[in-house]
Amino acid sequence: MRRAICNHQQTFMPQSRQLGRRTVLTALACALPAFLITPAMAASYPDRPIRLIVPYAPGGGPDVQTRRTAEALAREMNANVVVENKVGAGGMLAGEYLFRAHADGYTLMLGASTLVVQKILQPSLSFDPVEDFTQIVRTGFSPQVLVVRSDSPYTDVKALIEAAKTAKDPLNYGSGGIGSAAHLAGAAFASNAGIKAVHIPYRGSVEIVPALLRGDTAFAFPTASTALPHVTDGKVRALAVTSAKRSAQLPDVPTLNEIFGRTDLALDSWSGIWAPKGLPDDITAKLEKAFKAVYAQPDQADFYEKTGLVIDTTASPAAFKDFVRAETEKYARIIRDNDIKVDQ
Repeated sequence: MRRAICNHQQTFMPQSRQLGRRTVLTALACALPAFLITPAMAASYPDRPIRLIVPYAPGGGPDVQTRRTAEALAREMNANVVVENKVGAGGMLAGEYLFRAHADGYTLMLGASTLVVQKILQPSLSFDPVEDFTQIVRTGFSPQVLVVRSDSPYTDVKALIEAAKTAKDPLNYGSGGIGSAAHLAGAAFASNAGIKAVHIPYRGSVEIVPALLRGDTAFAFPTASTALPHVTDGKVRALAVTSAKRSAQLPDVPTLNEIFGRTDLALDSWSGIWAPKGLPDDITAKLEKAFKAVYAQPDQADFYEKTGLVIDTTASPAAFKDFVRAETEKYARIIRDNDIKVDQ
C-alpha cells in the first residue's frame, strides 16, 4: 500500500490568554511516560498544548470540521490545541502515530470508521482500534452522498444503473482510499444494483470531486461534508444518500434504502475522539466533558449540521468502546459479503 504522508499543522489558542514560554518543570513533564503521571500532574491537566491528529488531507470536509472543533476546544480547556494532519495509508499512519504516543492526554486523534475497516482488511496491522486506544467520545455521523457531475446524463439512480448495465466497459467510481467510507458505499451500491464498477482509490477525500469533475470517474460517494459545498455551487448532482433518513440539507434526495427497498443500506461514516491506550481515568473524564461541551454549543451544532455532520455523542467512553466493537462486526460482514480486499 502506498504510504505517502502529508503533515500540516495549525495551532488554536484560547482567547483569554496567549501561552508563552514553558517552565523547566513543564518541559520535563512532556517527556514523562504515562505510568509516571502523578495525581497532581493529572489535576493540572492541561498545562501545555494538546495535539489533535487528523487522518484527512487539509481542506476536506472532515478537516474543516476538526479545525472548528479545535478552536472551540482551545477555549473550553483554556489551552493551545494544535491540529496536525497525518495523511496516508487509509488513516493508518495517523493511527500508528497515536498508538505509539504517550497516554498523557496531550496527543489525541479525531478518528473515524475508516480505521476500523482498515484493521479488518489488514489484520496484521500493529494496533487494534478497539483494544489499543482509549475511546473518549463518539462525535457524530455523516452520510455518504452519491454524486455525479452536474452535466451528467444521469439524473437519478435508475438512469445511472441502466447506463452501467449497458456500458461497454464498467463505470469507474472514486474514493479517498481502499476501505474508506466512499469505497464501501460504492461497493455496496454496485452489489445491490447488480452492476460492475471499477474502484479508483485516491490519496484523500479532497481528490474525489476533482476526479469526478475531470471525468476520470462516473460517480462517487464522498461524505456529506465534502459533497455539500459542491452540490450547493452546482458542480455536482446528488442522487442518493446513505443515511437511514433523508438529509436535512438534501431533503429531496432519496436514501439508498428507499431506492432499493431495503433497511440495511444505512452506511453513515462516523467519527470520534481517541487517545492512546492507558489514558488515566480522570484525564479521560476531563476530555469527554470538554468535547461534549463543545458539541453542545448551539453555534457549533449549527455549523456541523450545515456541513453534513449529525452530532450524536455517546453516553460514556465505555459506550463508545461498545459502539466501535459493534461497528467492527458490521463492517466485517460488509467486507466479506462484497469480497473487498486491499488490492482492489
